[in-house]
Amino acid sequence: MIRLTLGEIAELTHGRLDGGADPSAQVTGPVVHDSRQVVPGALFAALAGERADGHDFADQVTAAGAVAVLATRPVGVPAVVVGDVIEALSALAREVVARLGVTVLALTGSTGKTSTKDLIAQVLPRLGPTVATYGSFNNEIGLPLTALKAEESTRYLVLEMGARGIGHIRHLTGLTPPRLGLVLNVGAAHAGEFGGRDKTAQAKGELVEALPADGVAVLNADDPLVRAMASRTKARTVFFGEAADADVRASDVRLSDDGRPLFTLHTPKGHADVIMKLYGEHHVSNALAAAAVAHELGLPAEEIAAALSEAAPVSRWRMEVTERADGVTVVNDAYNANPDSMRAALRALAAMGRAAHEKGGRTWAVLGEMAELGDESMAEHDGVGRLAVRLNVSKLVAVGGREAAWLQMGAYNEGSWGEESVHVSDAAAAIELLRSELRPGDVVLVKASRSVGLEKVAAALLEGEEVAAR
Repeated sequence: MIRLTLGEIAELTHGRLDGGADPSAQVTGPVVHDSRQVVPGALFAALAGERADGHDFADQVTAAGAVAVLATRPVGVPAVVVGDVIEALSALAREVVARLGVTVLALTGSTGKTSTKDLIAQVLPRLGPTVATYGSFNNEIGLPLTALKAEESTRYLVLEMGARGIGHIRHLTGLTPPRLGLVLNVGAAHAGEFGGRDKTAQAKGELVEALPADGVAVLNADDPLVRAMASRTKARTVFFGEAADADVRASDVRLSDDGRPLFTLHTPKGHADVIMKLYGEHHVSNALAAAAVAHELGLPAEEIAAALSEAAPVSRWRMEVTERADGVTVVNDAYNANPDSMRAALRALAAMGRAAHEKGGRTWAVLGEMAELGDESMAEHDGVGRLAVRLNVSKLVAVGGREAAWLQMGAYNEGSWGEESVHVSDAAAAIELLRSELRPGDVVLVKASRSVGLEKVAAALLEGEEVAAR
């Protein structure tokens, strides 16, 4: 964060100094909300959560070097006492972004937000210092904390924006107004929460509505609901995708033998070949989104393609591919799941499995519930189970309760007849099954909504393995 005195912070947040806080003392380190991340010069934001209250760590963080605590009550150490810590963080973020004059890019979508953000964060440094959302920390807490990581040298601020309903993205764009807005897609994710895809599109489109007239809306030409958002913005519109009329597009899309995407990138100023390190054809759309942003900011096609070809996985549990010493490959995509991302992961598994099948290996899809689908839940789970059979996945292991039963039933009705699919009660049962039946050359995909916790399955399969992610 840029240097601010406690006096300035109190003024910006409409707070008051307490606990002997020196108004001239400077915050020279980061703003953090996790006591374990405190370093000398930091400002600690005392947030009250379900399991812990940050105010209880006031003595600990000041002993670790925090200049002060941003708190809602006196804590016995130097503090800036405010009415609401989250609102105070937002006020600080707005001021820091305004002072720095950085170019703010915000992105949203039903799927692929974090993967695309990670790609952009690896491409834009070729143009200048870049700060991006950590992981999927994309809410009213994560966004200001990310913005506050910007320093005097920062040129680009990349912010992932999530939404739980209408108005959420509008609120986030008010905290750090973007000049570029990227919308990836509108899918079935959170359909139950939003009330259908049209409502989801309404919520996601709030991003382009917030753009200024001299801004740029970067939209997916392959998604009709996203393409239609062009009418909702006063900003200039740029399209990406595989559509023939896309400004930034891909041609000759294919997968390598181990499931990595290859394609030719086309921009208005040139074309170049891309060979990605990531797995799955769904990353082509993510890469095109990143390329469209980079093109708009002035990066030549050759450099964009080189950066995309060098980009590696960053956020955990998203198509993490690890090969065990015995030749079993584990694909940990257990961070989250929705119908679109589940289908993409299954197709990636099928592509990776072609080489495995030739050598006698098998493909395993260890899948669990896709949450928050509302009335579409049964049909979507049934459809994913059927797709696993159509893609010739050797064995579907459906993990969990009712939704997992729907996954297995879809596979059964598609023609697995119980031989290529099985329903188990929980992660422990899945681990026991896999440990007894896996053999060298097998490829195992693990995926479900975050609440299911199937990352435990991947961790168990890799326990004690001294191997590196591919």
